[in-house]
Amino acid sequence: MKKTNIVLFGPPGAGKGTQSKFLNERYGLHHVSTGDLLRGEIQAETPLGLQAQELMSAGELVPDDLVVGMIRNLLEDNPDAQGFIFDGFPRTRAQAEALDETLIRIGDPISLMLALEVPEEDLVKRLLGRGATSGRPDDKSEEVVRKRIREYEKKTAPLKEFYHAQGKLRRINGIGSIAEITARLTDAIDG
Repeated sequence: MKKTNIVLFGPPGAGKGTQSKFLNERYGLHHVSTGDLLRGEIQAETPLGLQAQELMSAGELVPDDLVVGMIRNLLEDNPDAQGFIFDGFPRTRAQAEALDETLIRIGDPISLMLALEVPEEDLVKRLLGRGATSGRPDDKSEEVVRKRIREYEKKTAPLKEFYHAQGKLRRINGIGSIAEITARLTDAIDG
């Protein structure tokens, strides 16, 4: 049976985490958050987790090959999954190419990239609101929020072209109620 593998894409504050929950419920997909994955591997003290912990403790970024290795393990550990929603990954072209290579090897390539598109001022408002209620320090400062959005635009947004070239990009208006946005996403998946 062919799996549905989706890259849920968008800047910080676009609603990826919120929408992932609804898509998981509707389609029975396994949510893959690289942050959760890293924490799980570290907690389980796997060889990849220990390697990642060592790098993070030294203030270094976890390299692509380690993250892709963790994702490969997750895919192999869940052979019966209906598919996966990748949230927060890939972030670079190298990661996208490595993910494609891994998924093609097991016969289940990315089906779609759903790109939630939200104007910067709306993102800033959402993130500052989230910072006021969640206590996340990276969502409390407008300067930090805008810097994160600029980093996304510079380093991550170009991935839309990577998936567009494969005919897999679907741009989704990320403004509206949660239900309206969910409906747009499901229309893109079902269409």
